Amino acid sequence: MGLQPVIRRIWAPIGDRPTASSHRKYEWLYVYAFVRPVTGDVFWLLLPTVNAQLFQRALEEFALWADINERKQVVLVIDNAGFHTAKKITLPEGIHLFYLPPYSPELQPAERLWTLVDEPVVNRWIKRIDDLENIIVERCRNLMTMPEVIRGRTLFNWWPVDAN
Repeated sequence: MGLQPVIRRIWAPIGDRPTASSHRKYEWLYVYAFVRPVTGDVFWLLLPTVNAQLFQRALEEFALWADINERKQVVLVIDNAGFHTAKKITLPEGIHLFYLPPYSPELQPAERLWTLVDEPVVNRWIKRIDDLENIIVERCRNLMTMPEVIRGRTLFNWWPVDAN
């Protein structure tokens, strides 16, 4: 997410043309999300960029949050982004990666979260990256209290429901 506005269609009276203020400022904030579709549990991280080093950190933070270890194993479904496949990544104990086929974001449950995350900034001009961060932090906190909404977006009919 960045300071360029997220533009979506809105309803307007016939003949009126809605406007949205914007500016061309290139500052970005990256939202990492780990979701368990069966329960609607979600873990969010906001980081300044995407790269292998920060993906490694995100995995470590997620492993701590979810209490993953040699006895509690987790399979993460991820895409083939370069920072996901970097050779220098060391997986925390108990985390296993399952890579989706190329060009198949529709199979990734976390992809369905982004329209929920950016909802409070749609068609709004946010002047400072700190303001954007505050809005997104609050939105992620709110979404963590809505597991049914998360589950409704991410639990595909083919997703395994009972994976003990």
